Amino acid sequence: MRFFLRCFSVLLAGLALGSCSSGPSDDYTPKPKGFNRIDLPPHAYQQLAPGHPYTFQYSKYARILRDSSYLAQPHWINVYYPKLQANVQITYSDLHNDPKLFNKMLEDARKLTGKHQIKATAIEESMMQTPSGKKVAVFELSGDVPSQFQFYTSDSTKHFFRGALYFRTAVANDSLAPVIDYVKQDIVKLVNTLQYR
Repeated sequence: MRFFLRCFSVLLAGLALGSCSSGPSDDYTPKPKGFNRIDLPPHAYQQLAPGHPYTFQYSKYARILRDSSYLAQPHWINVYYPKLQANVQITYSDLHNDPKLFNKMLEDARKLTGKHQIKATAIEESMMQTPSGKKVAVFELSGDVPSQFQFYTSDSTKHFFRGALYFRTAVANDSLAPVIDYVKQDIVKLVNTLQYR
Protein backbone atom coordinates (compact mmCIF):
# COMPACT_ATOMS: atom_id res chain seq x y z
CA MET A 1 0.00 0.00 0.00
CA ARG A 2 2.88 2.37 0.86
CA PHE A 3 4.42 1.63 -2.52
CA PHE A 4 1.25 2.75 -4.30
CA LEU A 5 1.05 5.94 -2.21
CA ARG A 6 4.69 6.76 -3.03
CA CYS A 7 4.12 6.10 -6.75
CA PHE A 8 0.95 8.24 -6.66
CA SER A 9 2.85 11.06 -4.87
CA VAL A 10 5.68 10.93 -7.43
CA LEU A 11 3.16 10.98 -10.27
CA LEU A 12 1.38 14.06 -8.82
CA ALA A 13 4.70 15.85 -8.28
CA GLY A 14 5.68 15.09 -11.88
CA LEU A 15 2.41 16.47 -13.18
CA ALA A 16 2.77 19.59 -11.06
CA LEU A 17 6.32 20.22 -12.28
CA GLY A 18 5.34 19.49 -15.89
CA SER A 19 2.57 22.06 -15.83
CA CYS A 20 5.02 24.76 -14.68
CA SER A 21 7.67 23.96 -17.26
CA SER A 22 8.56 26.48 -19.92
CA GLY A 23 7.29 25.90 -23.41
CA PRO A 24 5.03 27.53 -25.97
CA SER A 25 3.15 29.41 -23.24
CA ASP A 26 6.22 31.67 -22.77
CA ASP A 27 5.18 33.43 -26.00
CA TYR A 28 1.85 34.52 -24.51
CA THR A 29 0.80 38.07 -25.36
CA PRO A 30 -2.29 39.65 -23.84
CA LYS A 31 -5.22 40.20 -26.18
CA PRO A 32 -6.24 43.80 -26.86
CA LYS A 33 -9.44 45.11 -25.32
CA GLY A 34 -12.47 44.39 -27.43
CA PHE A 35 -15.95 45.82 -27.61
CA ASN A 36 -19.28 44.10 -27.89
CA ARG A 37 -20.46 43.60 -31.44
CA ILE A 38 -23.43 45.82 -32.23
CA ASP A 39 -25.59 44.82 -35.18
CA LEU A 40 -27.15 47.92 -36.70
CA PRO A 41 -30.12 47.68 -39.07
CA PRO A 42 -30.08 49.37 -42.48
CA HIS A 43 -31.29 52.97 -42.40
CA ALA A 44 -35.02 53.33 -43.07
CA TYR A 45 -37.23 56.37 -42.46
CA GLN A 46 -40.78 57.48 -41.80
CA GLN A 47 -42.54 60.85 -41.68
CA LEU A 48 -43.31 62.54 -38.37
CA ALA A 49 -47.05 62.48 -37.66
CA PRO A 50 -48.94 65.84 -37.82
CA GLY A 51 -49.46 67.85 -34.66
CA HIS A 52 -46.31 69.97 -34.53
CA PRO A 53 -45.31 73.21 -36.30
CA TYR A 54 -42.55 71.20 -38.01
CA THR A 55 -42.16 67.86 -39.75
CA PHE A 56 -39.20 65.67 -40.69
CA GLN A 57 -38.26 62.10 -41.50
CA TYR A 58 -36.89 59.94 -38.69
CA SER A 59 -35.73 56.35 -38.25
CA LYS A 60 -38.27 53.52 -38.46
CA TYR A 61 -36.45 51.99 -35.48
CA ALA A 62 -37.17 55.00 -33.26
CA ARG A 63 -40.27 56.10 -31.39
CA ILE A 64 -41.48 59.66 -30.82
CA LEU A 65 -41.99 60.44 -27.13
CA ARG A 66 -43.21 63.68 -25.58
CA ASP A 67 -40.62 65.46 -23.47
CA SER A 68 -41.78 64.93 -19.89
CA SER A 69 -39.32 67.26 -18.15
CA TYR A 70 -40.77 70.09 -16.06
CA LEU A 71 -39.24 72.66 -18.45
CA ALA A 72 -40.79 71.07 -21.54
CA GLN A 73 -42.78 73.19 -23.93
CA PRO A 74 -45.63 71.80 -26.09
CA HIS A 75 -43.55 70.82 -29.13
CA TRP A 76 -40.50 69.36 -27.38
CA ILE A 77 -40.11 65.70 -28.25
CA ASN A 78 -37.63 62.81 -28.05
CA VAL A 79 -36.69 60.60 -30.96
CA TYR A 80 -35.95 57.50 -28.91
CA TYR A 81 -34.16 54.34 -30.14
CA PRO A 82 -35.20 51.57 -27.70
CA LYS A 83 -32.68 48.97 -28.89
CA LEU A 84 -29.76 51.40 -28.96
CA GLN A 85 -30.72 53.29 -25.77
CA ALA A 86 -30.18 56.47 -27.81
CA ASN A 87 -32.27 59.61 -27.56
CA VAL A 88 -32.35 62.72 -29.76
CA GLN A 89 -33.92 65.51 -27.74
CA ILE A 90 -35.73 68.01 -29.95
CA THR A 91 -36.71 71.45 -28.70
CA TYR A 92 -38.68 74.01 -30.67
CA SER A 93 -39.57 77.63 -29.98
CA ASP A 94 -41.74 80.09 -31.87
CA LEU A 95 -39.72 83.32 -31.96
CA HIS A 96 -42.75 85.60 -32.58
CA ASN A 97 -40.57 87.96 -34.67
CA ASP A 98 -38.73 88.93 -31.45
CA PRO A 99 -34.99 89.59 -32.05
CA LYS A 100 -34.30 89.48 -28.28
CA LEU A 101 -35.86 86.02 -28.02
CA PHE A 102 -33.83 84.85 -31.02
CA ASN A 103 -30.59 86.07 -29.39
CA LYS A 104 -31.55 84.37 -26.12
CA MET A 105 -32.19 81.07 -27.91
CA LEU A 106 -28.82 81.33 -29.68
CA GLU A 107 -27.07 82.02 -26.38
CA ASP A 108 -28.88 79.12 -24.66
CA ALA A 109 -27.92 76.71 -27.45
CA ARG A 110 -24.26 77.69 -27.17
CA LYS A 111 -24.34 77.48 -23.36
CA LEU A 112 -25.84 73.99 -23.46
CA THR A 113 -23.05 72.84 -25.79
CA GLY A 114 -20.42 74.65 -23.71
CA LYS A 115 -21.46 72.79 -20.54
CA HIS A 116 -19.74 69.72 -21.99
CA GLN A 117 -16.32 71.42 -22.19
CA ILE A 118 -15.32 69.95 -18.82
CA LYS A 119 -15.32 66.38 -20.19
CA ALA A 120 -14.94 67.02 -23.91
CA THR A 121 -11.55 66.49 -25.51
CA ALA A 122 -12.74 68.48 -28.53
CA ILE A 123 -15.80 70.33 -29.80
CA GLU A 124 -15.92 70.76 -33.57
CA GLU A 125 -18.35 73.35 -34.89
CA SER A 126 -19.42 73.42 -38.51
CA MET A 127 -22.22 74.77 -40.68
CA MET A 128 -24.25 72.73 -43.12
CA GLN A 129 -26.96 73.74 -45.55
CA THR A 130 -30.02 71.60 -46.15
CA PRO A 131 -31.48 70.98 -49.63
CA SER A 132 -34.24 73.49 -48.79
CA GLY A 133 -31.62 76.16 -47.95
CA LYS A 134 -31.73 76.06 -44.12
CA LYS A 135 -28.41 76.73 -42.42
CA VAL A 136 -27.67 74.37 -39.55
CA ALA A 137 -24.99 74.83 -36.87
CA VAL A 138 -23.55 71.41 -35.97
CA PHE A 139 -21.43 70.56 -32.92
CA GLU A 140 -19.55 67.24 -32.72
CA LEU A 141 -18.16 66.50 -29.26
CA SER A 142 -15.34 64.04 -28.52
CA GLY A 143 -14.47 62.36 -25.24
CA ASP A 144 -16.65 60.81 -22.55
CA VAL A 145 -19.40 63.42 -22.81
CA PRO A 146 -23.11 62.81 -22.27
CA SER A 147 -24.02 64.37 -25.64
CA GLN A 148 -21.88 63.61 -28.68
CA PHE A 149 -23.77 65.54 -31.37
CA GLN A 150 -25.84 68.73 -31.20
CA PHE A 151 -27.32 71.11 -33.73
CA TYR A 152 -29.67 74.03 -34.17
CA THR A 153 -31.30 75.84 -37.06
CA SER A 154 -33.40 78.98 -37.21
CA ASP A 155 -34.87 81.46 -39.66
CA SER A 156 -34.22 84.15 -36.95
CA THR A 157 -37.83 85.42 -37.01
CA LYS A 158 -40.28 82.57 -36.41
CA HIS A 159 -38.67 79.15 -35.83
CA PHE A 160 -35.85 77.93 -33.58
CA PHE A 161 -35.23 74.17 -33.79
CA ARG A 162 -32.54 72.43 -31.73
CA GLY A 163 -31.48 68.81 -31.17
CA ALA A 164 -29.00 66.89 -29.01
CA LEU A 165 -28.02 63.22 -29.01
CA TYR A 166 -27.83 61.40 -25.66
CA PHE A 167 -27.41 57.77 -24.66
CA ARG A 168 -29.23 56.20 -21.72
CA THR A 169 -26.29 53.95 -20.90
CA ALA A 170 -23.02 54.14 -18.99
CA VAL A 171 -21.00 52.51 -21.79
CA ALA A 172 -17.86 54.43 -22.80
CA ASN A 173 -18.10 56.46 -26.00
CA ASP A 174 -15.29 54.43 -27.62
CA SER A 175 -17.50 51.36 -27.67
CA LEU A 176 -20.52 53.44 -28.75
CA ALA A 177 -18.68 54.90 -31.76
CA PRO A 178 -20.52 52.77 -34.40
CA VAL A 179 -23.89 53.60 -32.82
CA ILE A 180 -23.03 57.32 -32.58
CA ASP A 181 -22.11 57.35 -36.30
CA TYR A 182 -25.30 55.44 -37.14
CA VAL A 183 -27.57 57.88 -35.27
CA LYS A 184 -25.67 60.89 -36.65
CA GLN A 185 -26.63 59.74 -40.17
CA ASP A 186 -30.25 59.63 -39.04
CA ILE A 187 -29.94 63.14 -37.57
CA VAL A 188 -28.55 64.46 -40.86
CA LYS A 189 -31.57 62.90 -42.62
CA LEU A 190 -33.87 64.50 -40.02
CA VAL A 191 -32.34 67.95 -40.57
CA ASN A 192 -32.27 67.61 -44.36
CA THR A 193 -36.00 66.79 -44.42
CA LEU A 194 -37.03 69.39 -41.80
CA GLN A 195 -39.94 71.56 -42.93
CA TYR A 196 -42.00 74.05 -40.96
CA ARG A 197 -45.79 73.96 -41.16
